[in-house]
Amino acid sequence: MLHEISKSFGATVALSRVSLSVVAGQVHALLGENGAGKSTLMHVAYGMLRPDAGTVTVSAAGGIATTTHGFPSPRAARAAGIGMVHQHFTSIPALTVCENIALTAGWTETGRAAERRAESVVGRLGLPLRVSDYVESLSVQLRQRLEIVKALAANARILLLDEPTAVLAPREVDELLTFVREFALGGGAVVLITHKLDEVFRVADRVTVMRRGEVTLRDVIAKQTPQSLSRAMIGADLPPPIRLEARTGDVLVRASGLRLQRRGVAANRAGIEGADFSVRAGEVVGVAAIEGNGQRELLRAIASVDDIAITTGSLDVAGPVGFIPEDRTTEGLIPQFTLAENLLLGTIARSTRWLAWPALRARTGELLRAHDVRASGPDAAAATLSGGNQQKFVFARALAGKPRVVVAEDPTRGLDLRATQVIHERLRDAARQGAAVIVHSSDLDEVLALADRVLVVARGQVRELPRDTPRDVVGDTMLALESVA
Repeated sequence: MLHEISKSFGATVALSRVSLSVVAGQVHALLGENGAGKSTLMHVAYGMLRPDAGTVTVSAAGGIATTTHGFPSPRAARAAGIGMVHQHFTSIPALTVCENIALTAGWTETGRAAERRAESVVGRLGLPLRVSDYVESLSVQLRQRLEIVKALAANARILLLDEPTAVLAPREVDELLTFVREFALGGGAVVLITHKLDEVFRVADRVTVMRRGEVTLRDVIAKQTPQSLSRAMIGADLPPPIRLEARTGDVLVRASGLRLQRRGVAANRAGIEGADFSVRAGEVVGVAAIEGNGQRELLRAIASVDDIAITTGSLDVAGPVGFIPEDRTTEGLIPQFTLAENLLLGTIARSTRWLAWPALRARTGELLRAHDVRASGPDAAAATLSGGNQQKFVFARALAGKPRVVVAEDPTRGLDLRATQVIHERLRDAARQGAAVIVHSSDLDEVLALADRVLVVARGQVRELPRDTPRDVVGDTMLALESVA
């Protein structure tokens, strides 16, 4: 139990007397906009932050442990039975899966003994993780699964899940939510942070909603509706999305007989085995695919940001290209740098002029205001922003150069309902202003809602489906392209 937790960062009040009670056998959803204080509260519970006031109480078979001003460290929290799956990955890329698990869980075994123990944990969850693989070679989806394995390897009885489904495909989401429900039914307790209300109604027993560091609602989920939760999160109902018919122009992206292959450590991943398609100015084309089927290679070849080899065929792209990577913390930003410095790094290749720092800071401030990025100013370190505000900044920077082609990988990952709607509208605006927009999302519903046309990538093959194709048919096509005549 978290009782009247308060936490400030300078003049910014992140938490104001917030209480949260989580009981064994239940899933407790924690909701709120980006920057509402959800992750800060979980960091307090996990010993990553010390609160300015309040207590953390954990009960167990051996009694009740109460800590004033929280746990002194994550190790102390893990010893009390708390495990956390972070929104941003915490694994060390240069270590293996086994080494990361052992490091987090505090195992003393090494070598083959540690690998056998890690294989046992991974096997119980039925995950496609090889414990000898280096984390840097894993897909984003597998890195997310590894975070869960690390938490369970430390024998957690309380799981704190911060946006655990943000990068998972629909079937993987189903599997994870089933696991969450079973973990609770087995006597565990779960706190689930998510921006997807359908997940809340599928697995949660209770819900707490936060806004600007305070609790605005706490109740059993059975008494709530999507509308009531939305109002508690943002203080009003969301306006309906505006969708206009696409008005297309010149072809800005054209692939003909295209075969792609990634060089380097991931060369065994699926590439593109042959693709013919085009994307015109003024349209949003959605890419539907399950991780590892070649969509990453395709998107990054279009954006010219990775070491992707064109083995046969051609790919013509009109520049400049704006790129939003799937992982903002490792590819989109340098967390220790200021926002102005991060803006510079993202645009320096397009400028040969001497650096004008006052102008750069002024431009950064304009982007922060235009895209509602909540930060103290251009000189704020990127690491001080919430995950959603970091993503909005990466998005704003990508559009700052008015690109002719926009390539977005999971652009709303970790964003709340209102921010997601804003990002969707910005993408449509870019298309209306003449850009060709190509979007991949691990959320199939987002692809179908956003796109004028849908390209499915499966086993390295690319096929366009009619706009009115039923969702289940699109999903089956993602799993096996050959199943569609």
